[in-house]
Amino acid sequence: MTERQPDQENTGPVIRDKRRIDPKTGKVRDAAAASGGSTSAPAPGRVADSTEGADTEGAEVAKLKAQLEERTTDLQRLQAEYSNYRKRVERDRVAVREQALANVLTGLLPVLDDIGRARDHEELTGGFKSVAETLETAVGKLGLVRFGEKGEPFDPTVHEALMHSYSADVTEPTCVDVLQPGYRIGDRVMRAARVAVAEPSEDAAPGADAVSATAPAAGAGDDTGARESTGGDATGTEK
Repeated sequence: MTERQPDQENTGPVIRDKRRIDPKTGKVRDAAAASGGSTSAPAPGRVADSTEGADTEGAEVAKLKAQLEERTTDLQRLQAEYSNYRKRVERDRVAVREQALANVLTGLLPVLDDIGRARDHEELTGGFKSVAETLETAVGKLGLVRFGEKGEPFDPTVHEALMHSYSADVTEPTCVDVLQPGYRIGDRVMRAARVAVAEPSEDAAPGADAVSATAPAAGAGDDTGARESTGGDATGTEK
């Protein structure tokens, strides 16, 4: 029968709990506790490698952030340029439309003038009247507006004075007659109204006052001369 050694008597199975989650607390254990409680200091080479890896990772993150900011700036610039391009195209489209419409309506102005003269002479009758009214309605829907009426104040921006006179019936430059009406589209004047302008007569009243003021003075001078001549004659007679 073999004898047992003292070391073998106390030697039994060794159980090490390497579970990462503590079954009692439900928390994650430290790496040292999971490995059986043995802790060892990291080697100097590994520490240097981890530090270099962190620096490299930080540099890459900074580089990616710089690239992201650059791409974002480029995208914003392109978006602003595209927005300005759309506005410019829309503005040019509106300008081209207005110019084309103005060219067409300018060619119709002589026709509208003939219709107006026929209406003034009461010759706008029958089928010609119907066609004229239809044409005037159509150009009105396109935005063409007629202006220029008798009695309105003279405005050099929309009126063209072909005749000038003075009148005591007006207090400011006034259109007393419309020789040819004007037309406009919105704020754009297609043709200025050709009118006869009358201004207030400023010289008539002051001239009359001056004549009435000088008349008594002249009479007074005549009376004085008469008196002097009479007095002289009287004196000579007495002598």
